[in-house]
Amino acid sequence: MRSISVLGCGYLGVTHAACMAELGHQVVAVDTDDAKVAALTAGEVPFYEPGLQELVDRHLRTGRLHFTTSYSEAAAQADIHFICVGTPQGADGAADLGYVDSVVDALAPWLDRECLVVGKSTVPVGTAARIAHRLVDRAPGKGAVLTAWNPEFLREGHGIADTLQPDRIVLGVQSPQAEKLLRDLYAPLADAGVPILVTDFATAELAKAAANSFLATKISFINALAEVCEATTADVVELAEVLALDRRIGGEFLKPGIGFGGGCLPKDLRALQARTRELGVGDSLAFLSEVDAVNLRRREKAAHMIRQQCGGTLEGKRIAALGISFKPNSDDIRDSPALHVARRLSVEGAYVSVYDPKAMKNAQRCHPELHYEPDVKSACLGADVVTVLTEWQEFQEIDPWALGSVVAQRQVVDGRNTLKRTDWERAGWVYGALGRRIRS
Repeated sequence: MRSISVLGCGYLGVTHAACMAELGHQVVAVDTDDAKVAALTAGEVPFYEPGLQELVDRHLRTGRLHFTTSYSEAAAQADIHFICVGTPQGADGAADLGYVDSVVDALAPWLDRECLVVGKSTVPVGTAARIAHRLVDRAPGKGAVLTAWNPEFLREGHGIADTLQPDRIVLGVQSPQAEKLLRDLYAPLADAGVPILVTDFATAELAKAAANSFLATKISFINALAEVCEATTADVVELAEVLALDRRIGGEFLKPGIGFGGGCLPKDLRALQARTRELGVGDSLAFLSEVDAVNLRRREKAAHMIRQQCGGTLEGKRIAALGISFKPNSDDIRDSPALHVARRLSVEGAYVSVYDPKAMKNAQRCHPELHYEPDVKSACLGADVVTVLTEWQEFQEIDPWALGSVVAQRQVVDGRNTLKRTDWERAGWVYGALGRRIRS
């Protein structure tokens, strides 16, 4: 068992803290927000992640998980400190490292003995070396304070599994001592067969941005093919099935729809481009600009398809928007394609009624102009068009015959290609989806 601190109680920090407690470590999690720390201490997790509430409750009871606002307390109790704060997108697309620097500056004065500071936040290449120098300059312990970078690869909705059964663990280190501390920390995962890859700072920093940019490219590739299919008689879903059976390609992230969003893929894609420009090698990844552009165009195409089903104008039409989070099993609405489409419809004069299993409170705080309903049936009552914008399992299980009895017109736009098309058409619905062949 190790004693560790987790600096930052956002999505990454709380998930990492709870999972480290699950591995048997003693964890103190730090945040400067008094209200957030009080809520977490009372067992109230401020966001939705499947299974996380139960994990936090369990380890508050076992005493292995503790929340505080005190950096001095964290420094006194822990010998490994994880930086888990956000690196939001700046105006120029580059990552804003203000939160990372603030955490380092708050912790450093209390580091007067041997310890390891580990970055998990997604940062531009070169950040870890800068942070290592900053710690040596500002910590009383000087050279006794080691630095490492251990990027996270969490998917919202799968955060616990991605922490406790990850595909790989990447350790960017500069010393055998740092490597040993992290190997000891992750020993239960290594014993279960999880690969541990040891590398330098720069490679570790690039790992997360590279992975997310590749996934974004794969999503935009199939969506670019959807654009081609829409100009022909081809069907993108059938095309994706063909590609998925090629073992060199595979079917993961090859699902056409309104594209990716959230707090990671768009941000990391743009931050990597910004950093390559700073390094003077911007041409190397210039194609990522088109990856981003393809993704954004799909949102507009979905709005266009809904407009067409309404006869060319949205003014005065009732649209049911099923899903508002950027992905299922999450309440995150950051850069949500679903929210973007719903807002666009509203701006053009539609009455947009929204239902989402988890994200409506977050959306309602930011966008009260939309109308929020407690269930699918209420959202679809009197609708001229029903559109599925987030692929929650609940929406895939809708009975199109039953839903047809409450709408004004049986018209559906499947923004995620997630519904069983034949079932909806048999129930008398006009079915539309991005990149799909139009049936006569």
